[in-house]
Amino acid sequence: MKRSGSADLPLHYGYVPQWLAERMAKLGLAVVETIVMDYGKDEVLRRISDPFWFQSLGAVMGMDWHSSGITTSVMGALKRAINPHSKDLGIFICGGKGKYSKQTPDELLRISERTGLDGNHLVKCSKLSAKVDNTAIQDGFQLYTHNFILSDTGKWSVVQQGMSDTSRTARRYHWHSDNLISFVDDPHTFIYGKNHGYILNMADSRAASSRAGVMQIAAENPDKMLREIRHLSMPSHHDVRAEDVDLKRLGSVLWLAQEKHPQDFEELLLLKGLGPRTLQSLTLVSEVIHGTPSRFKDPARFSFAHGGKDGHPFPVPIKIYDETISTLQTAIHKAKLGNGEKNEAIKRLTLVAQRAEQDFTPNANFEKVIEEERNNSWRYGGRTVFGKAQPPKPFQLKLF
Repeated sequence: MKRSGSADLPLHYGYVPQWLAERMAKLGLAVVETIVMDYGKDEVLRRISDPFWFQSLGAVMGMDWHSSGITTSVMGALKRAINPHSKDLGIFICGGKGKYSKQTPDELLRISERTGLDGNHLVKCSKLSAKVDNTAIQDGFQLYTHNFILSDTGKWSVVQQGMSDTSRTARRYHWHSDNLISFVDDPHTFIYGKNHGYILNMADSRAASSRAGVMQIAAENPDKMLREIRHLSMPSHHDVRAEDVDLKRLGSVLWLAQEKHPQDFEELLLLKGLGPRTLQSLTLVSEVIHGTPSRFKDPARFSFAHGGKDGHPFPVPIKIYDETISTLQTAIHKAKLGNGEKNEAIKRLTLVAQRAEQDFTPNANFEKVIEEERNNSWRYGGRTVFGKAQPPKPFQLKLF
């Protein structure tokens, strides 16, 4: 079944520092490897076609939780990490931002030679998806990035984004071949962006009669059919606020990590030895891997795994990030050797947190949680694009 949904993506200009880009690639690969191992390669495509999951993945990677930059940065990290392992994973990522988007057809044809897939058909799907979002839907957004993700089974997803200089917002479009019957009848799984009024959408199934009538007059100039699209609005504020997060879900993660320890839970004994702060991050990463679609309605919550490169909600804790990656990589390696116990323990992390939610009443002060994270950031190697986190200044008693 298709679900409709959208959200604001404020335009953010900037860069991803190398220290974060490298870790994003490693974490992205570990997440994708685990999904392939536990649920299959085509599940990766389904996840990527879900904008809420995609935004949550970007947040757990340490990107700005609400901005347009998540699209290009996450897809760039995944492409760098996954393509060298495409033969084993059965997943390929093509395209990118600007000039790289134009390389998609050549990349697809090369992949088709290796896999035996119909390259011409894949190129056609790539071009039509871009044509629909850039031309058939006249919503004021000009595409500037296009990624085509496919598996060696022939299934594919598209993630592409357009921007409007006038509104300083971006709109991300998601496609999934499993739900696609026609390129001109409700082809999208999601359109992710802010509504700025009436939109001409000739890809809507309700425009069929209009398209048919207009085709009799001029094949390339479809008649206008307007409709207003319902959107979920992502806020423009940079900081993470209590209203951006499901406090009950976040609270249960903090409770599991800080007030209880793995030895208290028989199913988590294999994770004994992890510090509370790493357990917090790993629980949120576990949810990104194993959570159901309904778990990703508040992407901001996942920024409490590894913070944000801009310092919101707190600096990226490098030491914790590295330990999370190492734990996932070890679990994947052991699972490939036939010992999947550690991987199962990571999977159970999210189940334990979800069980705790049922009777959990949030009582922690949200701002205090963020303050404590920032105060302790230097201990975890905290870092932002502005530099390394520093210890809080000691309290000084003033004498008069």
